[in-house]
Amino acid sequence: MNEESTERVNHLLSKVAELRENVYKEGSEAFKKWEKEISREAFELSAQNLAYYLALRRRDVRDIQSELTPWGLSSLGRLESRTLNNIDAVLASLSAIAGKESQWSYPSHAAYITGQEQLSKNANEQFGDQPQTRHTRIMVTLPSEAATDSKFLRQLIVCGMNVARINCAHDNTETWGKMIDNVRKAAKAEQTEVKILMDIAGPKIRTDWVFTTLKKPKVSPGDRWYLTKDNQTLPLEFESKVTAGCSIPEIFETLQKGDPVLYDDGTIESEVEEITDNGAVLKVNRTRTGKSVRVKAEKGLNFPKSQFDLEMLTTKDKKDLGFAVERADILGLSFVKDTEDIKKVQKELVHQTSEQRAAEIPLMAKIETIQAVENLPAIIMTAASKNPFSVMIARGDLAVETGYSRLAELQQEIMWICEAADIPVVWGTEVLDNMVSSGIPTRAEVTDAAESERAECVMLNKGDYLPEGVAFLSEILEKMQEHQYKKTALLRALSIAKDK
Repeated sequence: MNEESTERVNHLLSKVAELRENVYKEGSEAFKKWEKEISREAFELSAQNLAYYLALRRRDVRDIQSELTPWGLSSLGRLESRTLNNIDAVLASLSAIAGKESQWSYPSHAAYITGQEQLSKNANEQFGDQPQTRHTRIMVTLPSEAATDSKFLRQLIVCGMNVARINCAHDNTETWGKMIDNVRKAAKAEQTEVKILMDIAGPKIRTDWVFTTLKKPKVSPGDRWYLTKDNQTLPLEFESKVTAGCSIPEIFETLQKGDPVLYDDGTIESEVEEITDNGAVLKVNRTRTGKSVRVKAEKGLNFPKSQFDLEMLTTKDKKDLGFAVERADILGLSFVKDTEDIKKVQKELVHQTSEQRAAEIPLMAKIETIQAVENLPAIIMTAASKNPFSVMIARGDLAVETGYSRLAELQQEIMWICEAADIPVVWGTEVLDNMVSSGIPTRAEVTDAAESERAECVMLNKGDYLPEGVAFLSEILEKMQEHQYKKTALLRALSIAKDK
């Protein structure tokens, strides 16, 4: 090795050693603060690795990455589940290249894959054993017909459903109970296991009802419509094409003029033009079609720039939670904002069951607001320290809250942080949406489905072609797992590369 190369490798060794020292110091300090709160032994090493990973990702290490690659070494781009072990392996190799005795050792193979194996165990605990033909599970949101049509459920299972999701924002305990009974019977008939997730509705802001003097309650760009907090009487002080009742009147305490208001995942983009005694006048800036859009009841409302101090669990949610604890395998938490929301749920579980039973219940937090993204590491620490835990990337609300271009980054960042903590992830919202609704996929959603293979589970929503969608997704996941695992490309022999 010439003098220039020797100088380069020694300089790089020094930079990586300094990086390692800082990551270890900051990560250890963070973990020390967390450690006393961890009651689940299985999460201790995961929490420690998360602390190291976060310490690393506070830094821009792209220059180090570009310098490592020419030496044939890891560029640190896939170290989520083994942060310090990966850095130590790089340091040991750099020391050998520089001809120096290394103070860092290569990790054992067992130590190197500890995080990956723990993630696999956690996924099995949350979603059931890994299917024989793929490692990514398929979750299906059950339609109401699942309460009466057991043949339909058997079809879903045969096509590849591994987890059945019940949305507690719809139907009732009687219907949910029938759904669960039918899922259990269908799974038993097919000699397999299907986990059941009950998704507690949470403080979702919706249109409760819609009133109009028109034949159809439609609004176009430039129109005004009225959102009211008064659900007892129809407010008539504002002449508007459409008036809608708001499901959570408390939002008007902090809603301000100029705040954006998005209806039905951004189908209608409005802003607050005026605050009145009973509500707010909304001006329509844009619609998804550019034309008039019908305003309906029971549709979601998003307020991207507003922060509301809403109770995590409503009275209905607490009743639903009690039912879910008795009948479901996983408890889904909607609109989690911060650690206090998680603590409130954990406290309610202890109140309704016992401390021991509460700690056994697997929780799933839906990440669907910018607040949840910003607090994700703390949310993971609080939840996984006491309960088996997973995360769903609820990309519909998240896209509306953060913007579509930011979503492209965020869904990856959430995946990385969860992998560092060995937390299973569900890739949710509008996966194969056109396929499930019409029977024909779009090219873009096929690409999205292929990307979803990097998660531990993928969720499909309801539609007329749901069994076909499950089968198609299963086929895509089986193919893609031969080509990638998380961020790692797997170099299977390619038929197009063969000599002709």
